[in-house]
Amino acid sequence: MALSAIITAIGSLASSWLNGKQKVQEAKAEREAMALTNEANWDNIQAKSSKNSWKDEWLTLLVSIPMIMAFIPEMDAYVLAGFDVLDKMPEWYQYTIGLVFAASFGVKGAMKFIGKK
Repeated sequence: MALSAIITAIGSLASSWLNGKQKVQEAKAEREAMALTNEANWDNIQAKSSKNSWKDEWLTLLVSIPMIMAFIPEMDAYVLAGFDVLDKMPEWYQYTIGLVFAASFGVKGAMKFIGKK
């Protein structure tokens, strides 16, 4: 009898452990699904709010200026000097610029742009 009680207790513990592990995995999957949904909702909100805005075009033009200047003789030095100055800007300012682009082009677009998955 004592052996069967021990086996029953071990079986019950194993079952509880497996159930707990399954619940943890289900919670993790639900949390990841919610994060993806929230990200998609944010991108949709941003797309709708910028429908009649020139902000995206302005930012695209602004980003294109250094690229265009790089192909004009003797302008490349100005482009490089400008990036050196931007590199010395405070981190909070650099992050603010990143946030402006992320808000304009959406979180997914910004993450793809900076190479994150």
